[in-house]
Amino acid sequence: MTYRGMTMTTTNLMTAASLLALLVAAPAMAQDTAATTDTAGDDEIIVTARRTSERLQDVPASISVLTAETLARTGVTRAQDFLQLTPGVTIVTGTAEAGDTQINIRGLNGARDAESNVALVVDGILKTNTAQLNQVQGSLRQIEVLKGPQGALYGRNAAAGAIVISTVAPGDETTGQIRASAGNQSLFEVNGYVAAPLTENLGFVIGGNFRTTDGFWNNRFLNDRVVADQQTYGLDGRLVWKPGPDTTIDLKARHAVVSGASIAFNASFHLPNFAAVNPAFYEDVNTHPFEFYSNIRPTNNQQTNEVSLKLEHQFEKFKLTAWVLSSDVTQELTADGTSADFARYISNINTPASQAANNRCFASTAALTGFPLVAPTFIGQIPVPFIFAPANGSTFGPYSPTTCDGTQYQKRTQSDMSAEIRLSSTGDGPLSWSLGVYYLGLKRNTGVSLGADLGQGIATNLYNPPGSINPTSQLFSDRFDTDVYAGFGSLDWKPTSALSIGLALRYDVEDRSATNLVPFVTDPITGGPINPGQAGGPIPPQQNSFKQLQPKVTLRYQLSDDASVFANWGVGFKSGGFNNQGSAAIVNSNFNNGVTVGTINAGVAIGDQYRLERSSAFEAGIKGSLFDGRLTYDLAGYFTDVRDMQFFEFFVGSFGLLRVVSNIDRVHVYGGELNLNAKVTDEWSLFASGNYTQSEIKRNSSRPNTVGNKAPYTSDYTINLGTQYIRPLNDKLSLTLRADYRLTGPTWFHTVQDQETPTLFSALLPISALGLPGVVGNARYDRARRDAFGIVNLRVGLEGPNWTLTAFVNNLTDKVWLAEVIPAIEFGGSFISPGTRRLVGVEAAFKF
Repeated sequence: MTYRGMTMTTTNLMTAASLLALLVAAPAMAQDTAATTDTAGDDEIIVTARRTSERLQDVPASISVLTAETLARTGVTRAQDFLQLTPGVTIVTGTAEAGDTQINIRGLNGARDAESNVALVVDGILKTNTAQLNQVQGSLRQIEVLKGPQGALYGRNAAAGAIVISTVAPGDETTGQIRASAGNQSLFEVNGYVAAPLTENLGFVIGGNFRTTDGFWNNRFLNDRVVADQQTYGLDGRLVWKPGPDTTIDLKARHAVVSGASIAFNASFHLPNFAAVNPAFYEDVNTHPFEFYSNIRPTNNQQTNEVSLKLEHQFEKFKLTAWVLSSDVTQELTADGTSADFARYISNINTPASQAANNRCFASTAALTGFPLVAPTFIGQIPVPFIFAPANGSTFGPYSPTTCDGTQYQKRTQSDMSAEIRLSSTGDGPLSWSLGVYYLGLKRNTGVSLGADLGQGIATNLYNPPGSINPTSQLFSDRFDTDVYAGFGSLDWKPTSALSIGLALRYDVEDRSATNLVPFVTDPITGGPINPGQAGGPIPPQQNSFKQLQPKVTLRYQLSDDASVFANWGVGFKSGGFNNQGSAAIVNSNFNNGVTVGTINAGVAIGDQYRLERSSAFEAGIKGSLFDGRLTYDLAGYFTDVRDMQFFEFFVGSFGLLRVVSNIDRVHVYGGELNLNAKVTDEWSLFASGNYTQSEIKRNSSRPNTVGNKAPYTSDYTINLGTQYIRPLNDKLSLTLRADYRLTGPTWFHTVQDQETPTLFSALLPISALGLPGVVGNARYDRARRDAFGIVNLRVGLEGPNWTLTAFVNNLTDKVWLAEVIPAIEFGGSFISPGTRRLVGVEAAFKF
């Protein structure tokens, strides 16, 4: 299967230019400040992103909103759908495992395995685990994306912004909806809800969702579509009781399950000096021909259970809001391994487990010699790396059809209990205030286990002893306990009818500890400790406390009835934490200290603990409307100074694989954003938005040679263009058209960018059969940047009084693009995953 290039083609430019020209040439029009917001006549959009109900145009910050109408007409249900409609926001989700979601807002990214950088708030309750963003969060009514540090409002993990979701609440009458869609890739999706009163003061909502798909890619070795298949379902319930005119009690429960495949990666090599033998050793990630052929069927299961209770009571002069949330998320993953090229499972240690792994590896290699892999990988007669056996050795890469790369099993569980009490003023006076406290107790267990592949499958235990069907050869397993305490308050003053001044302040304290759970046993494959961090004995517990004061100041001045200017400054933070214990020992022994044969003295600094991230951000802008409200605009510029930005690193070598979080000491991010929304006629609306972000690493003690590079996972720009046309055919029937185009700019995914670095090949070549100088094994990562790509989504349908029938196509041009690139710098390559391809289907909805 050929994988086409992904440069910013003439087609991309022509599509963007045509839509933009259409917008500019149109008469003056109207919508609201976000490119995804719909309004009708004089209707006002009310948002709650700042913890109070206010008109969208009065918010002194950049905020994008998807109303109920927009959600219905775009078919949006999941985070990856609505965030792609939001300027300045990109998302990576599901490339490795369910719940592995990273959101980047204006250059601030949520690092994999660290805390999120975006607060998730559903019906006024702050969620603790944003791994749930891959799930449907209930019967959606409105989605708000508030950009910039929101730590003063939401505390921890709101450094980049907040996603505020409102779901359907019961009313005085029975209402409901069911929506179902089907398409290629064996897609079938259905969701719906019923909301109804039980008594005059008591009502309920019951909702559910189900989705299944085979995905686009096939595993050629297993001859099955098991690369990106997924099945999800969720059930949610809500009970709202008003025991009195001033009191509301809101009880919610949700159960969600995700199951399917995982690890949808290929390897792409970046070794320019190897290219003389095979050009594929120095490959542009954007032109990689994807193929999948692991001998292990990958699985991924995630289960979420949560219950919340919220109380609101209106006193004479203030309002009490209190809530409590209990949440449990469990996730398991099984997959093929990654370490074949360095012969981890070809050991001289004379143990039964080692010999069984050796024998199985040699047998599978002999049986599969000549099996076609993506170049430059190949299977020779023996599993020994080709640099030691040029005549008949192998170059497997990760996830090969042989058993030589072993297996991997991951398990992550998180249980937490959180609560908040807040008092806020009521009334229409010039001064308003709020005051509250917050607590979170969190327990998280994470384990990553590598095992020998003996052809008998994966035993889903973190530790399997020698003699078992899947003996463990490396294990990381830790328990992380966290207690969070916070106090917060805000004061808003309106000294004149035109001027508003706001001050918010929050102080968070996070007490964290890490306890190693790895048994003190020997690796049956290598003869060393099963966790290299145990070389000096058992790993002791660690603990630390992370504290941060988070102020925010906002100003808004009404220039006229149709325009206002605003400015805000705020501080956000993400708590520091702990990597799996033993991570630093692995990096030092394999890449830095010269203890292990083949070390390269890379000078990369990784610790078992990473520091808290602090960001200070300033934003100023203007928003308003022209031509009697038919054209609305929102223009803003921003600058963010980030200290100790948290960043995910991936290491691969003879030890297997390692996932860690490091810190980039200082990063500057700046840019601008423009939103235009217009109404050509009562039937035709147009919208356009663009974001431009530039960033620079100012200091990075982890990798000093990356100073001057861009922040990882940050696209240079995003452009959203779209149109919506609603044409009445008669009194009861309308034709609907919705088109959305998203252009995402070039993106680096690592701090190492257009640079040359030594790799494990640099150390192995001088002692290999080739006997070449180490510099021949150096890597260059100038071809590891994702190119710009544009995606067009189109929906055409018929709409009756209480039903719709819609045909849709996502990724109309079947654009080939990359979902993620994960460079493993000392390995000499990247792990890359493909984006979704064209999806064509039909959707039917009925509401009552």
